Amino acid sequence: MKVLACSLFSVVLAAGSEDAVDKNRPVTKVINLLKDMQKQLEKEAEEDEEIYNKLACWCTTNDKEKTKAIADAEDRISQLVSTIEEKTATSSRLNTEIENLEKEVAKNQASLDKATAIRKKDLADFNEDEKDMLQSISALKSALVVLGKHNGGAAFLDMHLEDTQVALEQLLHRHSAMIGDTLSAGDMKMVRSFVQAPEEFLDQPAFKQSYAPQSGEVYGILKNMLSTFEANLSQSQKDEMSAQGAYEELKAAKEDEIKEGQSHLESNKEQLASTDEDLANAKE
Repeated sequence: MKVLACSLFSVVLAAGSEDAVDKNRPVTKVINLLKDMQKQLEKEAEEDEEIYNKLACWCTTNDKEKTKAIADAEDRISQLVSTIEEKTATSSRLNTEIENLEKEVAKNQASLDKATAIRKKDLADFNEDEKDMLQSISALKSALVVLGKHNGGAAFLDMHLEDTQVALEQLLHRHSAMIGDTLSAGDMKMVRSFVQAPEEFLDQPAFKQSYAPQSGEVYGILKNMLSTFEANLSQSQKDEMSAQGAYEELKAAKEDEIKEGQSHLESNKEQLASTDEDLANAKE
């Protein structure tokens, strides 16, 4: 359209240039009008070209920006997918480790609790046995004092003799198995005779003097029994000390294992919380 108008203007101008003597002629007016139209069209053409250039520049720039934005978005999506996969795997691993650590800590705690319960029971049993052994040793010593004073010719009160008799009866009842393993049948019979009738082995009237020589034999038997009881007590005390030491070592080891397990557990829980938060953010 613009080319056609320009061609028309050229023809008219060429034709009118020869007859432009009189400006008031109609042709002159038409020529002038066409000239004005030409200028207007040229101006509009320049403006259109300027707009076109701006639009072309905008399209080129916008295309580049969109292309870059798309590429950036694709990279971001790729990174997010990679992050989600990584965090999901890490979360799964941490959950498994936490479960195993909780089981390990619980197992070590149960072992420590069991060992502590056994130690308390063994200690209570030892204290009871030790008390019993001390009472038995005291009874034997009392019996030896009775017999010793008899052999030395000293008088002894009936009250002390009765107390000794009761203590020895209890000793024979509580430790019958141990005494049976250490004494012969004859010695055991003599000890039982002494316990049943201790006065028969002490200084008595002339018609009962046949029992007196046996008091020396009973003295020797009871003295050997005292040595055995004291040795057993000493060994049980050593065993108790050894058992207590072993328990203390076990307790320290288990407490260290529990402390270490709890430390790892807390660390893993913190990592899991952070990982799950990152995973949630990546999925948004």
